[in-house]
Amino acid sequence: MFFKKKDYDLQESRQFYRRIVRLMAPIAIQNLLSAAVSSADVVMLNYVGQSSISAVSLASQYTSVLFMVYYGLGTGVTMLCAQYYGKGDFRAIRAVEGIAMRFSVLISAAFAALTLLFPRELMRLFTEDPELIQIGASYLRCLCVCYLCWGVTEVYLAALRSIGQVAVSTAMNVLAFSVNILGNAIFIFGLFGAPKLGAMGVAIATSLSRLIELIACFMVSARRRDLKLDLRDMWIKNRILFRDFVHMSIPAMANDVSWGAAVAMYSVILGHLGSDAVAANSFVVVVRNFGTIFCYGIASAGGILLGHVIGEKRLDTARRDAVRLLKLTFVTGALGGVLIFAITPFALQHARLADQAMYYLKYMLWINVYYVMGTAVNTALIAGVFRAGGDSRFGFLCDTVDMWCYAVPLGFCAAFLWKLPVMWVYFLLCTDEFVKWPWVFRHFASGKWLKNITRDNLFSEKREGEGS
Repeated sequence: MFFKKKDYDLQESRQFYRRIVRLMAPIAIQNLLSAAVSSADVVMLNYVGQSSISAVSLASQYTSVLFMVYYGLGTGVTMLCAQYYGKGDFRAIRAVEGIAMRFSVLISAAFAALTLLFPRELMRLFTEDPELIQIGASYLRCLCVCYLCWGVTEVYLAALRSIGQVAVSTAMNVLAFSVNILGNAIFIFGLFGAPKLGAMGVAIATSLSRLIELIACFMVSARRRDLKLDLRDMWIKNRILFRDFVHMSIPAMANDVSWGAAVAMYSVILGHLGSDAVAANSFVVVVRNFGTIFCYGIASAGGILLGHVIGEKRLDTARRDAVRLLKLTFVTGALGGVLIFAITPFALQHARLADQAMYYLKYMLWINVYYVMGTAVNTALIAGVFRAGGDSRFGFLCDTVDMWCYAVPLGFCAAFLWKLPVMWVYFLLCTDEFVKWPWVFRHFASGKWLKNITRDNLFSEKREGEGS
């Protein structure tokens, strides 16, 4: 009996690792290309000037916050759609996609209006440097088109990923990223007769790539039978699903926005410590993105896979798979740290920064060699495992308390009250991920996150009449 159970566990483990690799590979490629685009922005602006790098880095914090909104909405889509896919209910999947699209379009329009009408005011929240404000304002103003397109594609691609179609989602992102990098080169340096626009060229290339990605999504959708990009789905009425989506997605979105806003506050702190710190951090973010490629891929793929298993009502298997996912996360986190360590000499050799900024860059990169492990584990558990089981509230409470009651006040005190050196401020900010480990591991061990959140008879005659 023991050997039969052992053989069964081994077979189950092999099946899990095969499925996770199959899902993770396209997502990792997508993350790699995303990191490559960020890297291309910094590398190309490196030849324009340090001010352009700093301005775009600060202005991009708004894009990062909006991405967190989309990620939160996408999480709501993934949480529900992955389990309904395991259950085989595509009608519910379309309804959830439509509900998410309503929120996404409204939020995107609001962001687009703010960046178009008040770009200088938005930049003044980060810096008092007139040159950085001017460059950043022109960058933000050109991104309004990007936001309108991005909001639609992110929801649709999240829905595709939730049903296991990660290759299609990755192909769309490959197209967008390729156009973005090519557009960067054309509009930053004025190639092929285009105007030489510097930092503004980055925004134009980004908006153009998102527009092309949206068009491509409509073209791909027209050939699919299972899940289409149909804006009419925004008006599908189902009060039960609407309530479930709000219940799951709003805490996830609040979690991601709270986390993104806190990271933006880190930039505010560094921004008021000088452009050298901002420029160094811009390079660090690019290198760290490469270090977290597989970590985030594991978290996303694990969340999808666990959602399918939970939707099939195989809760014991889901619990064992979650443990396997955590072990795999420690491995990818360690590999991410090794990768950052390996990239550090290359980054120091090719960065064209002032001497003080180069000093900051060196030690910031060393700090991130271990910091990536904290990010990897927390992302896999909070954004992957817990949300797969329908638990998005714990992450919101954990991240909000950790970052807004600990990290942000600590950073402000270190920078402006205690007047500590820049590197000490940065080091203290980078303790945030490890402070929440005890609570995250305790919640994981409790198993309270593991729930089947699907419902039966969602579109019965009685319920179909219930509007949302």
